Amino acid sequence: MTDTPPPPVLHLRLIFPDRAMFGPGKGELLALIRDTGSISAAGRQMGMSYKRAWSLVEEMNTACRSPLVESARGGAGGGGARLTEVGMQALAAYQALVEAARSAGAPHIATLEALLAPDMSAGK
Repeated sequence: MTDTPPPPVLHLRLIFPDRAMFGPGKGELLALIRDTGSISAAGRQMGMSYKRAWSLVEEMNTACRSPLVESARGGAGGGGARLTEVGMQALAAYQALVEAARSAGAPHIATLEALLAPDMSAGK
């Protein structure tokens, strides 16, 4: 039986010098906040503390002209978080950029992969 190696993973990080950085972690965090409605749940799914997740949200909110995430404190009605319209735009733009890079870079990625030595761990 021949195991097929997993496909290459493209991680794209944008650095806006002296202003902001946006990469796969923040993109995943925004997507999970959108999907779960919770900063703490999103952080848990990523294996990070609430404090770290909240810190990244604050970093993104501060770096942008308007907040990407709005949150409400817990209590009787429960708390939660949601992406703002700007947050949805930021997430969509990042995801589109990653897909465009993956698509445009596919031939180059294939060339680089072909230059790699065979996976010697497959037979173990």
